[in-house]
Amino acid sequence: MSKPDYPTERLELQALYQISQLIGSALDIKKTLAEVLGILHETLRMERATLVLQEEGGEQLSIAASYGLSKAEERRGIYRPNEGVIGRIFQSGYPFVVPDIHSEPLFLNRTGARANLPKGEISFIGVPVMLPEGPVGVLSVDRLFGPEISFEEDIRFLTVVAMLIAQFLRLHKAVSHRQQVLVEENLLLKKELRNRYNQHNIIGQCKRIQDVYNYIDKVAPSRATALILGESGTGKELVARAIHLASPRANKPFIKINCAALPENLLESELLGHEKGAFTGAAALKKGRFELADGGTIFLDEVGELPLALQAKLLRVLQEQMFERLGGIQTITVNVRVIAATNRSLEACVEQGSFRADLYYRLNVVPVILPPLRERREDIPLLLDHFLKESNRMNQREVHLSSSVLQLLCGYNWPGNVRELQNLIERLVIMADRESIVSRELPSYITAVTETEESAAPFCRIEGAGVGYQALTGGVAEEKGTHKFLKDMEKEEVVAALRRHGWVQARAARELGLTQRQMGYRIKKYDIVLPEFS
Repeated sequence: MSKPDYPTERLELQALYQISQLIGSALDIKKTLAEVLGILHETLRMERATLVLQEEGGEQLSIAASYGLSKAEERRGIYRPNEGVIGRIFQSGYPFVVPDIHSEPLFLNRTGARANLPKGEISFIGVPVMLPEGPVGVLSVDRLFGPEISFEEDIRFLTVVAMLIAQFLRLHKAVSHRQQVLVEENLLLKKELRNRYNQHNIIGQCKRIQDVYNYIDKVAPSRATALILGESGTGKELVARAIHLASPRANKPFIKINCAALPENLLESELLGHEKGAFTGAAALKKGRFELADGGTIFLDEVGELPLALQAKLLRVLQEQMFERLGGIQTITVNVRVIAATNRSLEACVEQGSFRADLYYRLNVVPVILPPLRERREDIPLLLDHFLKESNRMNQREVHLSSSVLQLLCGYNWPGNVRELQNLIERLVIMADRESIVSRELPSYITAVTETEESAAPFCRIEGAGVGYQALTGGVAEEKGTHKFLKDMEKEEVVAALRRHGWVQARAARELGLTQRQMGYRIKKYDIVLPEFS
């Protein structure tokens, strides 16, 4: 017989290369193993390739993957570790060849896949799948033999394939174990996060905040859309996350997007995703935030900034839980709970025509208004204590606030709310030259408190974190002249910081402990005119 054009050795190398490439990039173990067995058939004409693995507990072996067997035949392929040819190979750890399956009493044909095959033409070869701790399974194939192929060649080749499969199983086991550890760590961290504070990780004891806690407890178990209203920095995202963590969706994704942070031409792609080639630069398919949040919660911050065209599409997602990616025709169905937030008056936006009335009513199912910090002054000491602890821990410091500083901070109006307070405390801890922070280290717009205001404000006590001083919790006097004086001082401080940093808003904001949005708010509030070159 003439020598074939493609020698067996070359075909075996080709098959091994394909198998190694497949295993090296595999994620789905069952699918990958089936494809590996398919390569044995396509490249080397090996029939009914089967991988039998030991089940958890070790009491029996069952078919984990096959090629050429039906699902029903796979389900019948169950063996005891000492049963038949498969059991002998597994227990001994050595290959086994059945030259004629019809004349071997140990060959059980448990699957029934070979019942109607002609006698004397089918041989069976099986090799163990070994790990350092012992055998974990058996790889077997049927073979139609010709004079140019020997049992030894096939056993050698299948042993190499079994080694590759064993390494793949070992890697998959390690990855699965690591994933399980990460899942357990994630659950523990979420539990710790939920238990860190008694009330949804939100710090505060005043009546207004107690109402927020009650709102979260009532809204969280439902599927209703929630609308959180409040000034910038009042903790709208914190409340949204608390609703998610207290809901049945707590173990599913919490996806957030700031609708004001992205240009209009990118916002739709971020929310709904896009298909490859949908627009210039769309080099690959991208899932949107709604798709990523499937089963969980999506938080739409600054929802009042959504353009009108996108509002209509958002309304459809809210009502039908369906959408199409940008540039796509396939309708995608999701199960997503929507929580929206804004610091704007959506009612006023509806009247002005910049926000759809039907979307407003769809979002405004269970609204809650978060109070600004100036309306919950009794919580300021608790917040100061908390953020001082956090900043000391993160920066490895042991800084505390002097009594005069506590009085000034409790009397300040906090236009930037909790976020401004947090940023200021972090700045003070980082920049502190001594253990006690004194009033001269505060920004001038905070220290501009008159003696009349100091004497008129009531006192309270701050506990914990080495604070333990008396501090003012009363409001700043609302006398017209004093209020104007404070505004002038704050404006002067903002202008001075801008000048020091060449009118670069981001740098000036960092110096004052503000966010860029808060800086922009103050520039607009005080009608500060920026130079043309800025």
